[in-house]
Amino acid sequence: MKLAVVILNWNGAELLRRYLPSVIRYSEGVDIYVADNASTDDSVDMLQREFPDIKVIRNSTNGGFAKGYNDALQEIDADIFCLLNSDVEVSEGWLAPVLNTFETRPDIAIIQPKILDLLKPDYFEYAGAAGGFLDQFGYPFCRGRIFQVLEKDEGQYNDQREIFWATGACMFIRSEVFRDLGGFDEDYFAHQEEVDLCWRAWNAGYKVFYVGTSKVYHLGGSTLSNMNPKKTFLNFRNSLFSITKNLPRKKAFPIILARLLLDGIAAIRFILQFKVNHCLAIFHAHLSYYKRFRKMYRKREKANFILKYYATKSIVWSHFVHQISKFNILVKD
Repeated sequence: MKLAVVILNWNGAELLRRYLPSVIRYSEGVDIYVADNASTDDSVDMLQREFPDIKVIRNSTNGGFAKGYNDALQEIDADIFCLLNSDVEVSEGWLAPVLNTFETRPDIAIIQPKILDLLKPDYFEYAGAAGGFLDQFGYPFCRGRIFQVLEKDEGQYNDQREIFWATGACMFIRSEVFRDLGGFDEDYFAHQEEVDLCWRAWNAGYKVFYVGTSKVYHLGGSTLSNMNPKKTFLNFRNSLFSITKNLPRKKAFPIILARLLLDGIAAIRFILQFKVNHCLAIFHAHLSYYKRFRKMYRKREKANFILKYYATKSIVWSHFVHQISKFNILVKD
């Protein structure tokens, strides 16, 4: 199987200089690309000077994560795409378990490895951890990370299993599936576009998998930190986009109405924490969603909708009321 590792870059010369060497070292025989999103720093010049063997694709505009990858992947011939953040350090042997799974399981379309924190390597990292899931209201969480609580890696997730969504920080996807799904939804710009892509993959009959014997280390927050109001805006709005697009109408509308209340509670909680900008971000997220509702509704999948998309009814209730912060307690496999 022909694999291409594709790193999306925007003004990340220093990140590339720091983390690209590990990708080169542990990806022998694999084509490595950097897709540059119209950077204004010296990223491209630095790559040509210091990493001349790396293939560079120049996107004409900075269309965010979604459009950046959509444009770049059109130019790459491979069976498997590995979409890799520029702030990820990979480990020796990271590719073999993933490729073996693809070869032995043709029903699997998307795979995520174990994502550990680069600064605290014994702990899972926020963006993906040990595989992503949703609750009934569309809120995402992970094995190894529930809200801001990160578990220590003690081998509890060294398995291989189905997950609902794979993180865009390190996502492997069959190229034919990526194209069949039409790539990422560019209206998301960034954040949760991978949740939508995986949800559409499930609706189309594909499977998403986690392979815990492959691991990478993610710095995280290099584009937007978890506490940036813009990230709050994108996460809340794009989550509503995904519900609208990927659920049957009779299920989607009650969930959207419930989200009005739940997101309002989240906004009040931000006020009580003196994070007024995050409260305003949620308000603007809803305004942006309602403005684009018709467009999102027209994008609804024509394939059969899967009805069991969630792993628990309410991650908010379980975590903040019952104080559950570990996946294995929350979800009984």
